[in-house]
Amino acid sequence: MTQRLLEIARRFADSHVDSAGVAATPFPGVVILRQTAPTPLQYAINKPLVAMVLQGNKRVTMGSNSFDFGVGESLLITAEVPTVSQITQATAAAPYYSLVLELDPAVIESLVTDMGSAPFSAHAPVRVDPTETEVADAALRLLRLLDRPAARTVLQDPLMRELHFWLLSGRHGGAIRALGVADSHAQRIGRAVSMIRAGFAKPLRLQQLATASGMSHSNFHAHFRSITSLTPLQYQKQLRLIEARRSMLADGAPIAVAAYAVGYESVPQFTREYGRMFGMPPAREIREARARLQSAA
Repeated sequence: MTQRLLEIARRFADSHVDSAGVAATPFPGVVILRQTAPTPLQYAINKPLVAMVLQGNKRVTMGSNSFDFGVGESLLITAEVPTVSQITQATAAAPYYSLVLELDPAVIESLVTDMGSAPFSAHAPVRVDPTETEVADAALRLLRLLDRPAARTVLQDPLMRELHFWLLSGRHGGAIRALGVADSHAQRIGRAVSMIRAGFAKPLRLQQLATASGMSHSNFHAHFRSITSLTPLQYQKQLRLIEARRSMLADGAPIAVAAYAVGYESVPQFTREYGRMFGMPPAREIREARARLQSAA
C-alpha cells in the first residue's frame, strides 16, 4: 500500500511541483512535498496538520525537542507553533516525498459530535508516530481520484471525512479530538493565536486576548504556554522574525523595511533578536543566500 501511495504521489508531484518543492492538489488543504536534495533549515508556523513521509527523511524541531522521521511515519502538529524543519535525506534519484494534510476543524468538530464521548488530551503540539494502515489506505484512495475528476466531485468530501475519522480513531486521536471539542482550551487558545497572527505587527494586548479566550489573565497565559510551548510574547516575536526573514529572502526587502513592517521600532534590536533565532545576523544571511543563488546560476 505504501509503495502504491508513493507511486501516485510521485507521478503527481513530478508534474506539478513548484519552485519551492510544493505540489498543490485539487483537495483543500492537501499538498505533496518534493525535494531532490537536503534542504537548509526552514522556519515556519504551520496550521495543525499531519505529514506522511513516503520517501526520504526529515527533521523537525520545536523548542528543545527534535524529531527525526522517515518512510512509514507521520508528523502530527496540533497547534500553530513555530517549528524548524530540514529534509535530511533526498537525492535526484530518490527524492523526498511527503503527503501533507491540514486538519479541518469543522470536519473534526462534526466527527467528534457523531462519534460521541471519548477522552481528549493536550499532548505536546508536535509528535511523530508510525502511519496507521487505515490512514494510509484512505490517503491512497483519495490520491487515486487525482486522475478521475468525475469521481472526485462525488467522492472527495466523503474520503476527506474518512481520513479525518481514522486519524481521530488512531493513536493521534486524543490530541486531534481536542481541536474539535467545542469551547475546549485548544479552541480558545486557537482564537487567540488567530488574533495574534492577524495583527502580529501591532502591540500585543494580553488582556484583550484573554478576554477573547474566555479566560482570566493568569489562566490564559498558562494554557497558551501549555498548548503552544511559548508565551504570547515569545509567539509574537517568532512570528515577526519569521515573516521578516521571508520578506528579506523571498521578496528582497531591505533590513530596515522588513524590521519596521513587522512591528519593530529599533533595527539594532531586530538584528540582535534575528541573530539569536536564526544563528546569524540578517545582513550575513542575505549575503549567503545571494551567494548560493549565484553559484547555482
